[in-house]
Amino acid sequence: MEKLIESVKKSFEKKFNRKPVVIASPGRINLIGEHTDYNEGFVLPGATDRVIILAIAPREDRRCRFYSVDFDQDFETDLSHLQKSQLRWPDYLQGVIDQFLKAGYMIKGVDVAFGGNVPIGGGMSSSAAVEGGMAFALNHLFQLNLDLLTLTRLAQKAENEFVGVRCGIMDMFANLHGQPKKVLKIDCRSLAYEYYPFEREDVRVVISDTGVRRELASSEYNVRRQQCEEGVRLLQQHYPEIKSLRDVDLTMLENHRSEFDPVVWMRCAYVVKENQRVNLACQDLLKGDLVTFGQKMYQSHAGLRDEYEVSSPELNLLVESASRIPGVYGSRMMGAGFGGCTISLVEAQAVELFKEKVSADYRKETGKDPTIHVVMIEAGTRILEE
Repeated sequence: MEKLIESVKKSFEKKFNRKPVVIASPGRINLIGEHTDYNEGFVLPGATDRVIILAIAPREDRRCRFYSVDFDQDFETDLSHLQKSQLRWPDYLQGVIDQFLKAGYMIKGVDVAFGGNVPIGGGMSSSAAVEGGMAFALNHLFQLNLDLLTLTRLAQKAENEFVGVRCGIMDMFANLHGQPKKVLKIDCRSLAYEYYPFEREDVRVVISDTGVRRELASSEYNVRRQQCEEGVRLLQQHYPEIKSLRDVDLTMLENHRSEFDPVVWMRCAYVVKENQRVNLACQDLLKGDLVTFGQKMYQSHAGLRDEYEVSSPELNLLVESASRIPGVYGSRMMGAGFGGCTISLVEAQAVELFKEKVSADYRKETGKDPTIHVVMIEAGTRILEE
């Protein structure tokens, strides 16, 4: 990380000829609880040691100058003329500025250089790392004294409204609230959260990237949302108190199965079961029982594959391969699906064997190598240098 920090800092100083504030903003993983967030359910994410580094300084005027170290591209705009860019990456920064202005916060222009080692498009939410880092930076630079939850909401709205992706709040929440050696159980309805221990020094979180980008994800994601909403509307005829699938149990679903479109029923059943799995998995962490926790990860993957139908042959292959390796506690697809990554819990001593076997199996079936990242649970967005 030292090299990355140095590279972004030097790029900033060369471009803008002054000293920046340096901020680290992490990518996140989600141990379990997939497609539950927009159903007002539960998720179990954590911040990682893969980060976006932002070097940033305030200006006295309304100009905004951005530099992407990774793409070696510049972008300039003005607080009065924020609009979507063909380059796309500036939109994550502009979107946050846009939300601060809409909320009436007094900010001026900024100079920003940023780069990172969060895999782009790989399911660790590089976009939320940029947005969360930018929100944190503006709050600090212009002494706005906003709390972390307010920053989380601003970052989410930036993605929803400016970038145009209807994501839930989990990514930004984990990015800003993360703590070392702890994961967060977030209630996506109330945004209440609790920390659970993830302290085992002998266990690694391993992200295996299929290299398949999720072209289907956004359109199918919206279809899944609609199917869940359809299930809620049907059940509300019998249980008016229901607000979302969060309020539904399996008995309710079973009692009215004949009234459901079979596909909609399957989608709803997955979400209800996944919420139960998150709650039980938290108890496993308190007991230090990673074997039982890992079984829930496999169950989660089976549900995402068979009931929610958002997996892919490549993701299934990675999970099946992982399940055959001694020292692997659990594995599942992570993220929207149709590509992207799997997440596995692996004994530290088995990581090299995991890389070797999973890569060989994947290469044999697809002719390609997966990209494998070993990550640790780390702190959320923070200032490194002022």
